[in-house]
Amino acid sequence: MASQEIEALAAALARLPGLGPRSARRAVLWLVKRRDTALPQLAEALEAMRATLVECRICGNVDTRDPCAICADPRRDPRQLCVVEDVADLWALDRARLFTGRYHVLGGRLSALDGVRPEDLSIGALLSRAGAGGIDEIVLAMNATLEGQTTAHYLADRLEGLPVRVTQLAHGLPVGGELDYLDEGTLAQALRARRPVG
Repeated sequence: MASQEIEALAAALARLPGLGPRSARRAVLWLVKRRDTALPQLAEALEAMRATLVECRICGNVDTRDPCAICADPRRDPRQLCVVEDVADLWALDRARLFTGRYHVLGGRLSALDGVRPEDLSIGALLSRAGAGGIDEIVLAMNATLEGQTTAHYLADRLEGLPVRVTQLAHGLPVGGELDYLDEGTLAQALRARRPVG
């Protein structure tokens, strides 16, 4: 039996996505074996992240500054806006370095089963950004799930009538797939083959 502190660390790590109890125990064992070098670095990095992370007031991205590096980058095309469900999707798309515009993070997707309604997401902020002018295209980059596509259709309806072209990622994305788990090639093809909604 491990100590209460070791068990608590393993339980905390097991709650992270992609780590189960066995993987968490292996990670803790690795940290214990390198407690003089790895543990202080990990603790310092976690504390620095806790102290400095903020949510961008413009797009909803998570960064160490507000506005975030993407919104503050003058090389980004302000006429293109890519709407994603959450920050992991934004990071996945931006890693591919294929989209040169800006982003908008909804903070989730519509889901009747989970009780997520339009007012629970940052749809109002998106409509304000679109209505303020200066945006030519809004790319709906929702996950290829039932909830993701429902959210995309809802947004397309709400954006109708505004002077913007609304497109969405091509349906070459695997059904049930999530952007954060896709490779850059798949993301590149989906972005290149985006098409109008409706």
